[in-house]
Amino acid sequence: MSNINESLGLDNVGEVFRNLDVDSLREMAIKNEGAKIASNGALMIDTGIFTGRSPKDKFFVNQDPSNKYISWGSVNHKATEDTFNDLLSAAKKQLSGKSIHVTDVFCGASLDSRKSVRFITEVAWQANFVQNMFIIPSQKHLDNFNPEFTVYNACKMTDENWTKHNLNSEVFIIFNIEKNVAVIGGTWYAGEMKKGVFSMMNYWLPLEGKLAMHCSANIGKDGDSALFFGLSGTGKTTLSTDSSRQLIGDDEHGWDDKGVFNFEGGCYAKVINLDQKCEPEIYGAIKKGAILENVVADEDGVVDYTNCSKTENTRVSYPINHINNHKPDMMGNHPKNIIFLSADAFGVLPPVAKLTKDQAMYYYLSGYTAKVAGTERGITEPTATFSSCFGEAFLPLHPTKYAELLGKKIDKHKVNVFLVNTGWTGGPYGIGKRMGIKDTKACIASILDGSINDSEFDTMALFNIQIPRTLNAVETKILNPRNTWSNANRYDKAAKKLALMYIENFKKYLTLESEYDFTHAGPKV
Repeated sequence: MSNINESLGLDNVGEVFRNLDVDSLREMAIKNEGAKIASNGALMIDTGIFTGRSPKDKFFVNQDPSNKYISWGSVNHKATEDTFNDLLSAAKKQLSGKSIHVTDVFCGASLDSRKSVRFITEVAWQANFVQNMFIIPSQKHLDNFNPEFTVYNACKMTDENWTKHNLNSEVFIIFNIEKNVAVIGGTWYAGEMKKGVFSMMNYWLPLEGKLAMHCSANIGKDGDSALFFGLSGTGKTTLSTDSSRQLIGDDEHGWDDKGVFNFEGGCYAKVINLDQKCEPEIYGAIKKGAILENVVADEDGVVDYTNCSKTENTRVSYPINHINNHKPDMMGNHPKNIIFLSADAFGVLPPVAKLTKDQAMYYYLSGYTAKVAGTERGITEPTATFSSCFGEAFLPLHPTKYAELLGKKIDKHKVNVFLVNTGWTGGPYGIGKRMGIKDTKACIASILDGSINDSEFDTMALFNIQIPRTLNAVETKILNPRNTWSNANRYDKAAKKLALMYIENFKKYLTLESEYDFTHAGPKV
């Protein structure tokens, strides 16, 4: 332990709780941090004023050689090395003079691709969260643990000199790639730790010729892996958690020469409007060992999953072994199918469409979904969101670097690619209705068992994607979205509007080399 103490760089450290057991962490969180126990046994905590990530406060140190690879702009903000040093010093001061939690974990189930990461925090439930979300080393590995990356989470401090440091607020999440250190301050939201390391995996792996992906994954009895790409709220966790298939992981994966592998050791699911009947596996995973964030419960600890008074982004983290049908090694073969999930609040996209390789590249780089009214302040009607590679907020490199790797892997392994709309049908949000989870699951099942390939396909106007005329267990009428609207002319106007949004968004790629000009595979107006 003394070697660990010396490596932390902290002064007058009290007790160091290293990879403490869950019972002890829960007890500390209840005693010192206001946590409570839900009736299902899960730990309930609040993350304060920040109930989600703060992307405007994420920075990378601008220094050689990493600055030659980073795609600077609205996603990846620049900070100086002096600013980083100031914030690291302040964070270490905050963490000194008290007992702290040190959690050593692996990110990546593949022995060829995993990274060793150390988290340092003074908050017990955050240490519990890290143990839920990453891969806990064996005692043998802990005895010889050498962190390749270290995260100092000083959430109880803010940067009072943020204007001097040219930051956007007193909150900061700052990465020094050359020093392999990240520092967090001003936000208690634990997802910053999870997504911070994911951002680093998105930096390291592509430079090794491996693909990092914002997707869930599962595998069938015949060894057929499937990937589900999508932004938050599109159904990655729900649709990949399937009792008939083993779950590899629900959010972050890598794809190397041996196949796909989970970065994490747990799941982080949205629980707003969680329904036991529709999502029994996730509902059942919320028990002792799980952590519920920002939920509302009665005096008996019974959670009201429909209550969004604290945030729409209520969440649960739990170890993957809370899912009965998970794959213990969290690895899979090269995927047979890739599914892009888009929650289209305009009601334009079909429930399922088959894509060509070039169309896959177009829709991957587009990364479309739509936010609906009420989910964020100021949003009163459906709002299109285009997030490159379905995870632009976590991409340090230019999106085309990831697209290039995906394209090569699709060709090499002859992967089928589909687009699935988990959003609205029969009209936009407020007029139409949300695609039924039963129908969506039936579309997914037809992809995974290959029966969709027996269908006859029509070409969807404007978007030029192939939609099945009939599909097992799916009402034929909904397969062509135009047929679900009461007024076909209104559908045509909405479809044209969305197509133009795709076209406008994709213009940002047209200044690059011609190999990334996939406009021929996108909508035509």
